[in-house]
Amino acid sequence: MKLTLYPAIDLKDGSCVRLLRGDMEQATVFKNTPDIQAAKWQAAGFPWIHVVDLNGAFAGHTVNESAVRAILAAVSVPVQLGGGLRDMAGIEAWLKAGISRVILGSAAAKNPSLVKEAAKAFPGQVAVGIDAKAGMVATEGWAETSNITATALARRFEDAGITAIIYTDISRDGMKTGLNLDETISLAASVTVPVIASGGVASVADITALRQAAASQHNLSGSILGRALYDGSLTPEEALAAC
Repeated sequence: MKLTLYPAIDLKDGSCVRLLRGDMEQATVFKNTPDIQAAKWQAAGFPWIHVVDLNGAFAGHTVNESAVRAILAAVSVPVQLGGGLRDMAGIEAWLKAGISRVILGSAAAKNPSLVKEAAKAFPGQVAVGIDAKAGMVATEGWAETSNITATALARRFEDAGITAIIYTDISRDGMKTGLNLDETISLAASVTVPVIASGGVASVADITALRQAAASQHNLSGSILGRALYDGSLTPEEALAAC
């Protein structure tokens, strides 16, 4: 089974950064501007770009609008966007602006009716982001931990018409310690919605292991790639060949 790989562009104060375990105080700023970085990932052959407005995730509304618009202008591949999308007006505005898929995270945990409304209004363009600490859903830019398990939240949207679930193990994000494959497989087995793995990819071995798991767990559909791509420990060529 072929996986879809999504190189990540995380935006903080207009810059392209990588965090450690979601800590805004531990941000590594990379040299390329977000639009140049997006064009670089497209040129390398990636079929999607994954963008997160980190400031927006904390603020509850879009903050890095100019950077996102610059990314959209720089690439022709589809772009998915998360961070700070908490109402229908914001969702609709970004889809009209050219975003191919919105990712609803905090809204999924706190306002599930919004997710269902958006998925019905914009079929094929709404994904749910489930970010977990020790199996429990975290919200508000990972600053708050809820009393909902990742699996329970995923099941709420089984029949909502969402296009994907992006599952992130926060403890591994930016750490290059490998995907939490067991938890990802367990979550995927609980739903029929496609699941995209995120958090901790360090090498070709992680992508290969995910692809092998997808051979039997067919709704494992892809992975977000972050720090390993940026620091060169995983090259685009290696990553794409492995999937």
